[in-house]
Amino acid sequence: MIYGTIPGVAKPVARMVMGVDNQDDLAQAAPLFDDYIERGGNCFDTARIYMRGGCEALFGEYLAKSGARDRIVLIGKGAHTPNCTPEAARSQLEQSLEALRTDRVDIYFLHRDNPQVPVGEFVDVLDALHREGRIGVFGGSNWSLERFRAANDYAKRTGKTGFTVLSNNLALARMIEPVWAGCISARDPEWLRYLEESGTALFAWSSTARGFFTGRGDPSRAAEEAEIARCWHAEDNFERRRRAIALAEAKGTSPVQIAMAWVLSQPFATFALSGPRTLEESRRNVEGLSADLTESERDWLDLKRDQP
Repeated sequence: MIYGTIPGVAKPVARMVMGVDNQDDLAQAAPLFDDYIERGGNCFDTARIYMRGGCEALFGEYLAKSGARDRIVLIGKGAHTPNCTPEAARSQLEQSLEALRTDRVDIYFLHRDNPQVPVGEFVDVLDALHREGRIGVFGGSNWSLERFRAANDYAKRTGKTGFTVLSNNLALARMIEPVWAGCISARDPEWLRYLEESGTALFAWSSTARGFFTGRGDPSRAAEEAEIARCWHAEDNFERRRRAIALAEAKGTSPVQIAMAWVLSQPFATFALSGPRTLEESRRNVEGLSADLTESERDWLDLKRDQP
């Protein structure tokens, strides 16, 4: 496992983050969680909206039975559309803490933004929850750069705690259409420059483009892989895929691991969200952390130069 540091989070944070959004059976999920921890993983991603709170309840039961709470970094998310209000952020956090059987989450994200709400109202409630000790560092998921900056400008003016973490999409493949309504990528140059200059940590969802760098991303499979085709099929992405395949062959690894390495080799703190369904997938994801890229290889993969 490799780790990153986030100011305000006491523990080093595993850069491969275990998502719990696709788990509904503790008997099947517990071995995945145990194995991830045994391999050095310590960061788990939860959200109130996942299975209408069911995933939080499952993970809360796991924490109670395993006694692992003090060893992990716990991510929570709330206030997803259509309940994206400051009031919902507080009430849903209370529900999340009860389901998770804990009194605090280490990292908290507003799962969506609501531009109809003045950004300062979101900062006010998150700052209050932080001061109450219920959340550690916090930020936005699927937020625009304009609103994210505005949140921090407001926090600075008013002496409040600002946003220090972001959870938008980032992948080697450029997202053509949002995977889900309201999703935002941090892939444009302005976002990338801001992340590097501000020191904001990015928790990237769909960091390997949801299977685009496997056989499922082949153009010939567009009909059977409609979501991948809708979100990722474009000529520039096909060239990125071809280059990932070629570099994987040269390095003796897989295109997925190369795509993951591209995300993790950015010049700012990045953490990749992963939702494996089997032990094999989980172990393959962790093993993929060993793939290293040079700066020139990273730029070549992203079509910024002709040679790696």
